[in-house]
Amino acid sequence: MINNDILRRIRFVFDYSNAKMINIFSQANTEITSDQIIALLKKEDEEGYQACNDKLMCQFLDGLIINNRGLKPGTEVPAPLKQLTNNLIFKKLRVALEMREEDIIATLALADFAMSKSELGALFRNPDHKNYKTCGDQVLRNFVKGLSIKHRGK
Repeated sequence: MINNDILRRIRFVFDYSNAKMINIFSQANTEITSDQIIALLKKEDEEGYQACNDKLMCQFLDGLIINNRGLKPGTEVPAPLKQLTNNLIFKKLRVALEMREEDIIATLALADFAMSKSELGALFRNPDHKNYKTCGDQVLRNFVKGLSIKHRGK
């Protein structure tokens, strides 16, 4: 999925204001202006659109984790990853929202998307593991759609 689309959808699901988005980025030691937020939230064909690179998306997701759960005692804000996959985005959302497998499966079911525990577990495995599966756009899109239904209704 396109990072800007994920950012837009997460903002919609939780009804975050520009100020809240700036605060989330600041949790990961990232300074961003309201104008930059607006540019990131625009669609690709709109004037002033700014692409959200993997590093910036990672900083947002890390900020979301810190905002929702706080930092572990004795740890620092993690360095942003330069390359994100759908699996890592899904994993970071899962951590930020403190969701267990059952919660994720129920959220996916809200979007009429069925997935077993073993299929879900394969998405969160180490990429070197023999049972690792790549998370497709459809899974991530349906997860965010399920979150939207869960938090905002149909």
